[in-house]
Amino acid sequence: MLKNPPEGMHRITPYVFYNDVAKAVEWLETAFGFEKTMVMPDPEGKVVHAEMKLQDAGIMMGLASEQQGSKSPKDTTGVTQSLYVYVDDLESHIQHAKSSGATITSEITEMFWGDKMYTANDLEGQHWTFAQHVKDIAPEDMKPDFS
Repeated sequence: MLKNPPEGMHRITPYVFYNDVAKAVEWLETAFGFEKTMVMPDPEGKVVHAEMKLQDAGIMMGLASEQQGSKSPKDTTGVTQSLYVYVDDLESHIQHAKSSGATITSEITEMFWGDKMYTANDLEGQHWTFAQHVKDIAPEDMKPDFS
């Protein structure tokens, strides 16, 4: 029987754009521990689409294209999105990301909703937040510090 979404896919999957998809795939494998699940080259061999996973979650990525109105953050003056990814060992993840050349934009911080997290930019400026849930906090007990 046909499944929607298809086997192995989630109902919502982030799709991010890069100027060099092949290089992004290699970098995300090395720095953040993603696993390549599919790479689609055009007739000239340039990678125009790829899919990767980290444990049970996946992302898709494609070639930034003026025709489609998509840009890499490298070609803009700001961040257009952020990907929030849960990992099992945040301390070792940030150390590995640092040693692989990720630009850490905020060090590990414990948040009011019960996660520890850090943020990093990848080779083209995509914004990534990696988190580990460390404490269950009821919504009514979440107290943001707006100062």
